[in-house]
Parts: sequence; C-alpha cells; structure tokens
Amino acid sequence: MSVEELPLAPRLTDTASIIIAGPPMSGKYELMHRIFGATAEHALVLSTGHTAEAVREDYTSITGKDSDGVAVVDCVSLEQGAEVEDTEFTKYVSSPKNLTDLGVKFTELAEAMATEEPTVGLHSLSQLLMYWEADRIYQFTRVLLGQTGNEGWPTVAVINSTMHDEQTIHTLLDPFETVVDTRTADDGREMRIRGRLSSPTPWKEF
Repeated sequence: MSVEELPLAPRLTDTASIIIAGPPMSGKYELMHRIFGATAEHALVLSTGHTAEAVREDYTSITGKDSDGVAVVDCVSLEQGAEVEDTEFTKYVSSPKNLTDLGVKFTELAEAMATEEPTVGLHSLSQLLMYWEADRIYQFTRVLLGQTGNEGWPTVAVINSTMHDEQTIHTLLDPFETVVDTRTADDGREMRIRGRLSSPTPWKEF
C-alpha cells in the first residue's frame, strides 16, 4: 500500500507537525517513512535507534525512492563503537543522551539542506525519555518544531505509547498539531488520526 492509499492520506500529508503514538510492532516507524515519501523528495532524520545506513536502507525499501536525498543525525553508530566521521549529510552523536549535541548536529544538517525543503523525522522520543525527564524533552521538541516551522518543513515524531505514564504521553503529544494512533489488531495494524479540535477518526487498517 502506498502512502496515497493510506486511510486519510491527505490529512497526513498536509499537516505541519505529526506525532505517531502506539505500542511496539504497530507500524510507527514504517508510517513515518511513508509520510516522508508522500510529503517531500528529501528527509532529515534524527535517529536515536537506527544507524544512518539502516535509515537510508529502510527509506528506500519503504518509499521506493533513492536515499541520496536523506540526511541523518545518527545517535547509534558511535555508541556501538563504530569508527565514523561526520560528512555533509550524516552527522554522528555519541548517544541519545547527548541532547545538546543532537540539537547542534540537527542545525548543521538543516543549514546543509536549507534549499531542499525536507520533511523532518524524529525516531524516537521514547529513547530520549530513557535519559531525560519529560519536561526536558518537551522543551527540546518545542525548539525543534520552532526551527522546522520557521522553515515550513513538515515534521514527524514517534513515541511508544506503552513505555510511559499517561502524564508523560500527554506532555509529549501537546506540541504537535496532529496525533496518529497506531495499534495491532487481529487482521493487522490499524491507525486513527486526531487533531487538537477534532474527534478521532474511526480506526482503519493500513
């Protein structure tokens, strides 16, 4: 199924800031890539759980597009002991714990891609919450969305809804215009969309 065939695809592709929330194995990461493929020819990914190489491979596999237009802040490779150095479109951070460096590297890539108008992705907030309190990640997210909003770049973040308490989830969903809930069902995976002022859509397979 292409992004265009997803339930309520226009509401996904026309939204400036989206957070995808759901339990493990409910399609959050894949859905993020599908939104990349539908909204822009370039993506800028802050990756706390996958190496830059894996992100690009997944992008191509899921979207069917060439990964040359994908820039990545990689928080994984150095932590795993890889000997890597920054390039124009790949920046490395020692671990997801280094939030300041993550922001600096994102800014560097944003400047490098200033004329490309990418869709920005953050996968995932849950891994940042392993190191920081919700209020700190909330502030980081607000700054990030401020930067991308000023550029007019759509932004998609992912959070594991079963890893955190209700108050943490509420706090981290608040900065986003649209929430996409995902879940597993007997027949596969389902999603629904809810906005600040709108009721949730019915659950639909994707």
